[in-house]
Amino acid sequence: MQLRKENILIVDDDVNILELLQRHLQSWNYHVFKAISVKEAVTILRDTQIDLLITDLKMPEVDGFELIKFVSEHYPKLPKLVVTGYPSVQGSLEAIKSGVVDYLTKPFTKDELKSALDKSLVASEGKAIQPKNTSEHRTEPYGEIIGNSEKINDVIQVIERVKDNKATVFIKGESGTGKELVARAIHYQGKFSRAPFIAVNCGGIPENLLEAELFGYVKGAFTGAETNREGFFQAANGGTIFLDEIGNASLTVQSRLLRVLQEKEVVRVGSTKAEKVDVRIIAATNSDLQDMIQKQTFREDLYYRLTVVEIHIAPLRERKDDIALLVDKFLFKYGIEYKDRFLKITPEALDILNRYNWPGNIRELENIVQRAVIMCDMVVDVEHLPDHLKHTIAFSADALVPLKVVEKQYIEKVLRATGNNKTKAAEILQIDRKTIRQKLAD
Repeated sequence: MQLRKENILIVDDDVNILELLQRHLQSWNYHVFKAISVKEAVTILRDTQIDLLITDLKMPEVDGFELIKFVSEHYPKLPKLVVTGYPSVQGSLEAIKSGVVDYLTKPFTKDELKSALDKSLVASEGKAIQPKNTSEHRTEPYGEIIGNSEKINDVIQVIERVKDNKATVFIKGESGTGKELVARAIHYQGKFSRAPFIAVNCGGIPENLLEAELFGYVKGAFTGAETNREGFFQAANGGTIFLDEIGNASLTVQSRLLRVLQEKEVVRVGSTKAEKVDVRIIAATNSDLQDMIQKQTFREDLYYRLTVVEIHIAPLRERKDDIALLVDKFLFKYGIEYKDRFLKITPEALDILNRYNWPGNIRELENIVQRAVIMCDMVVDVEHLPDHLKHTIAFSADALVPLKVVEKQYIEKVLRATGNNKTKAAEILQIDRKTIRQKLAD
């Protein structure tokens, strides 16, 4: 089997340098991705498996040092090569300390580029994953999984055990906890990372279509089946298929899934011919499958086939130590996307985020940080957080305050609603204007 050619991302605001690098790299049969800004580079990194980053340092808005820092934190195994027209001893030292393999000064020869390229790629191949000390907290990201809480480290330990084999994995967790991120980490951090990864939301495909989408169909199998078509299992052959919300699959689909697990083969809709597939199955749900088994809406034999290895992702309210790291990640992501700059958050705003219970988990946190980035200029503060979150905190059981404080907050809220009309506010509150003044002054 021929190995995939390396994907190389080059980042420079000088289009002439980009074109020069692209010509050289393509002449050596590499796949090339180009970006003229850190913002474009981050987008490519999130959507594409990159094997080497080549970046300039001096760029407008966000410089290359910030990109290197981001890559070191979020893609620690990705080698980095710096190409710059503004060399300095300090710049070289900072780049090397940030994990850069080599440092080229413009102008450079084709041979110098090839030598630095080979050095960087060889360094990448030689990087071994160090065994993790279970007694220590993890400080670096694992794929896109962010956190150093004990519960996240427990998840990482299981991923380490299963990533290099094809044991069936079952992921449990509330909606928004990052089940797909864990599935992707299992695939992309292991030795099968160059094979396909196919994610299927079983709850997002109509029940009558899910069977055909998963297993494929032959021409004439049903109205509209005008040609033979592969399903997701055939597309994932050699790699991983992630079946999210598996509890939404019908009993018919469950029966077919059982056959795939037992026989390692699929039969297309409308066919009797079995096709062998070599696929690792990762399933996930936020449903109670044990309860569904009792109600006979989920097959017990399939459940035990799926749960060879179980991973439970704790809700965000049970791992609040990870909130600050997640906030930093989303501030970077949306600060670059919307503002072309790096943003900060005040301690007061972060305190509110830490005290909230996050019923929507990480997805809710990301949405709130995204909104705050849009609403702020350079720093996210309390005023940029949604009112419901601030009010929930103010009146939560773990944030008890004196009655006069609650009264004052409520009077201020009524005044805002009435446009600071004290007469109208007094009518609503059923107190006189003098009492309003006294309570506000306390």
